[in-house]
Amino acid sequence: MTPAPGPDPEPAAPAPGPYADSAEELYETAPCGFLSTAMDGTITKINGTLLRWLGRDRAGTVGRARFSDLLTTGGRLYHETHFAPLLSMRGEIGGIALQMRASTGDRLPVLVSAAVRHAADGTPALVHYTVFDAADRRTYEEELLRRRTAADEARDLAETALREAEEARRQAEEARARSEADRSRLTDALAVLQQALLPAELPTVPGLDVASYYYTASPDRLGGDFYDLFALDARRWAFFLGDVTGKGPRAAAVTSLTRYTLRAAVFQESDPAGALTTLNAVLYDHYGDADDPRHCTAVVGVVEPDPERGRTTVRLASGGHPPPLLLRAAEPVGTADRAEWVLMPGGMLVGALPDASFTPAAVTLGPGDTLLLYTDGLTEARLDSGRTDLYGEERLRDFLARQTSTAPEDVVAAVAALLGKLGGGVDDDTALLALGTPLSPPG
Repeated sequence: MTPAPGPDPEPAAPAPGPYADSAEELYETAPCGFLSTAMDGTITKINGTLLRWLGRDRAGTVGRARFSDLLTTGGRLYHETHFAPLLSMRGEIGGIALQMRASTGDRLPVLVSAAVRHAADGTPALVHYTVFDAADRRTYEEELLRRRTAADEARDLAETALREAEEARRQAEEARARSEADRSRLTDALAVLQQALLPAELPTVPGLDVASYYYTASPDRLGGDFYDLFALDARRWAFFLGDVTGKGPRAAAVTSLTRYTLRAAVFQESDPAGALTTLNAVLYDHYGDADDPRHCTAVVGVVEPDPERGRTTVRLASGGHPPPLLLRAAEPVGTADRAEWVLMPGGMLVGALPDASFTPAAVTLGPGDTLLLYTDGLTEARLDSGRTDLYGEERLRDFLARQTSTAPEDVVAAVAALLGKLGGGVDDDTALLALGTPLSPPG
């Protein structure tokens, strides 16, 4: 058995001169905590930053305390049941939220990363820990809670309005034989509500062409498809597109909650996968244990145009949604490379499970290239009365590969015309959102 390293000595004084920082001094005064332990948890080395945070002295800590002694009671329990077994299995672990206990009794929220180091013969010898103060994360969580409360209030208002609309629809159906005018007014009201769940118009994005379209399969039913595009800062823009389960007022209420939550989450994190994780937590909290659970599919992305180079970088993540199609202007019309899938494996349905994971992806749009996002109303359109032959994703890819123009406006117009030709075979709403780099940079 490799003997556990002994306690570390006091740090040596820095060498004189204008550049006096030594490696040991940098270790001692780093803006984060560092410590090392033997495999039994006994602390063998700890830096001054962590000692200062905890109000402890080196002599009473090194060789006398274990890592778990620095934690609160709940932290020790989590360490023994989750942290330590996972570290033993993986050999390293990162970003785990724990609480440490200061000598004053105060609790210090921290994020801990750890890695096992091995001796020359390959046996585990030490564990190195890095500790970050997570007080700022608490502030972020409080802000997210505030935004979530605002989204809840908006959802309640939407549900009230939608219940009233549903009651109006029921009354209109009862009076349909007496007054076709009532049905017309109902259709207009539902159309107004549907439009309230979508942006009135897409913003102008420097260095990027954009287009959208919403196909309503039935004027008598509120759909659950949604999309949005908005600025994050002077260089980056966020977008999302998705589809909630079901139809009618409840689906529209979920759509409203989803849009508010995604907007707040992307503003806070600017990370598509992180935004989906936040949305998953909100939807599962609201509907996971309900008799009628609600969830959705969605694609979330952050786009950064570079007008000078004529290129656009897109970071995105998917939650159980059909993959976007990337149309390459440089590839010959009709070839397989003209339209290709943006594959995002591992995307799980949003809101169905408490701990869903989402895998990020990235693409670069060259001059004339366009990224098309769509909901499954198109690909699930039936081509026969028995609904055994669906339009499908491959027919859509082949259709787009044959298009002469890859400009977003032309692509959306072509797909909109296709939806019109399919007619009654499309029995679910379809949302389209296209983002493309101009073929020629603006002059």
